[in-house]
Amino acid sequence: MAKYPVVVYGASGYTGMLTMDWLIDQNIPFTCVARNAKRTQEMMAQRVVRLESAKYEIIEAEHNVEALIKAFTGAKVVCNTVGPFVHFGAIAVEAALKAGCHYLDTTGEQGYMLDMRDKFGEDYRQAGLLLAPSTSYMYTFAEIAAELALETEGVDALETATIGRGPRNAGAGVTVGSTASIFEMARSKQHYLWENQLTTHAVDASFNVVTPEFVQPVFSLPWGGTSLPVFYESDPRVRSCISSVGFYDNNVMQMVHGFNQKWEAEYKDLPKEQQDAIIKSVVDSTTPSMPPRERTTIQRSVDIAIGRGNLAAVRATVHGVTPYISTGALQVATAIKLIDGETNKVGFASACKAMGHRYLLGFLEQRGLARATVTQL
Repeated sequence: MAKYPVVVYGASGYTGMLTMDWLIDQNIPFTCVARNAKRTQEMMAQRVVRLESAKYEIIEAEHNVEALIKAFTGAKVVCNTVGPFVHFGAIAVEAALKAGCHYLDTTGEQGYMLDMRDKFGEDYRQAGLLLAPSTSYMYTFAEIAAELALETEGVDALETATIGRGPRNAGAGVTVGSTASIFEMARSKQHYLWENQLTTHAVDASFNVVTPEFVQPVFSLPWGGTSLPVFYESDPRVRSCISSVGFYDNNVMQMVHGFNQKWEAEYKDLPKEQQDAIIKSVVDSTTPSMPPRERTTIQRSVDIAIGRGNLAAVRATVHGVTPYISTGALQVATAIKLIDGETNKVGFASACKAMGHRYLLGFLEQRGLARATVTQL
């Protein structure tokens, strides 16, 4: 049973430890839940900033609903960073609901989000709890930009782009869990929102994003569809939403695109065990170990939303740094409100909708993690 208001599940992982950094920064006691307490303590001692000043506990629990209900009970908020979520997320979502906790995670996996919305969204709503997947840099920054664009009267169509700049070599600066999620997307359909309906992207869909922050066009992909079409599907303000993701290293993006094409041509009909082995092999070769802590001089991001109406047109841009560090900040900014019983939404909803995009943007801006601009077109 948790003694403290926030549970960090996946405490020995890269993003879990960054979430703990921000909990310590905000003087919030927390409970770490992990399968191996000794390993978790060792990892925290190496990587968590100001750990000596933290009030926390570590609970060992197996990854099953019964064990996690026991571990989560007593907390108010579960921050889950155990991915790929398509494999591991549902158990934590169910356990948090039965333990009476709000639930946040860091997924960008569209298929998983749709599944969790349909299976658990109404139960969370009836319980007065928030189910907010994708509370992370990807795609909360893009949603903040979209919400800023929607402040312009008449806007009802959105196009968004999430563009990251990091180390030149593929895999550097990306966590093992994120890499696994990236290549897992090859198994899933990718949707965009068109005339209030989720519509499937073509298998070979890609975009060349032209933006003034970069001289060269950025080769971008639907990246599983992103979370935004899911969050806007039932929003009466929005008729369409098309989202893409690119890294300012076109070779990396071409490699991912090539893998997706190879999957469609050669792997999609193989038995699951063989597919699992293929994905594990490419993940191991791309991201063999935990990356170093991010640096603001290297990890930078640009998230763009173009909003259109009949005659209205607007561009909102959120410039950011250190996406994983920003993810920890977003998790904690959302948890702060939930601990205090403040949320605009319960059930399945984004952190932007539940907390307000201006609140999340302000939290990021005050800590030097983001700045936003809005230009009428």
